[in-house]
Order: sequence, then structure tokens, then C-alpha cells
Amino acid sequence: MDARRGPGEQRGRPGRTNRRRFLLIAGIPLLTVGAGTAYAVWPGPGRPGPQVRTDLEPLNARFGPYVGTLGEAHWLGYDIDEQPGSAESRTVPGPDSRIRLVGVARLAAGAAAAITGKAEYAFAPAAVPSALPAELAPYAPAGAAWQHSRQFDAYANHEGAEGRPSGEYHFDTARDLVRFDLLYLYT
Repeated sequence: MDARRGPGEQRGRPGRTNRRRFLLIAGIPLLTVGAGTAYAVWPGPGRPGPQVRTDLEPLNARFGPYVGTLGEAHWLGYDIDEQPGSAESRTVPGPDSRIRLVGVARLAAGAAAAITGKAEYAFAPAAVPSALPAELAPYAPAGAAWQHSRQFDAYANHEGAEGRPSGEYHFDTARDLVRFDLLYLYT
């Protein structure tokens, strides 16, 4: 008889793990997964809102054919129905998504004057457009002489364009800027 065992204890089979050790080994990964899930859905400070983007490819693909190739841009693209700070974030538009594209972009030299000079669009000086989101305010020049045309908006937002866009384009010919605020409805 082994001196380390007390009376009535039986020697376990070699290679078998006792119940406590098994529960400990199996329980740690389960607790880790559970804690991670709880952290992910626990209410707390929300995610930051949409981040200012500077990539040009998505904008040139969407409305480059109407305004020309963009040289520089500061913009936001986000689902207006998604609450900032929500646990779920959609990266691909789902059914009935409303994606807002808003920002300021620089056009090639002379491009804004070329667009606003076309008689069929009947551009006119515009009142100050609606306020940009706070993240974009530093990129909108103060004192810009914006021009707007409903005819140009209809042309650029024509039926059959991806996601059924609606919204406005404003141009500043002195700085070769376009300010856009568009809503793409995916149904």
C-alpha cells in the first residue's frame, strides 16, 4: 500500500484524468469564450462614428463619369440607419440600406468651370449647402462660392445608376471643388 494514499482510496488507472482536472481543462476555454462574448455585447461607450476617408477609387467609380477624375477627397460613407455604437456593423449594404456619401473633393484644374459652364445644366449661385458632418467641417473652405443645378443632379443621379442615388452636387469654380451629399438606396 502506498503511504501517500489514505485508507479507502483506490489507485486510479494510468492515463485517466480525474474529474476536477477535466472540468478545469474544459472549463477555461468555455469561460474565455463566454467572457469575450459578454464584452462584445456589453453596453458601454459606443464605437466611434464614421471615419473620414481619403481614398478616391470608390468615388471615381460612382460619380467620376459625371464630374471627372478626382484628385483629392475627404468624405464619409455610412449607413444612416445604423446607430453609432451598435454591436452590429454592416460592411455590405443589406436590403433597404440607405448609404450616405458626403464630402468635398478636388477636381482637375478647370473641371468645375467646364461643368458649370454647360448651358443645359443652368447652374446658378447657391445658398450655403446644408451643414456637413462635424468630421468634415475642417475640409470645407470658408467663403466658397458654391453653384448648384437641379438638372446636373438629375443627370448624375439618373435612373439605373448603382443603388438609386439621390442628392446634390455643389461646385466651386475658383477652387475646382465639388461638394457632394448623396443617398444611395439599396432595395
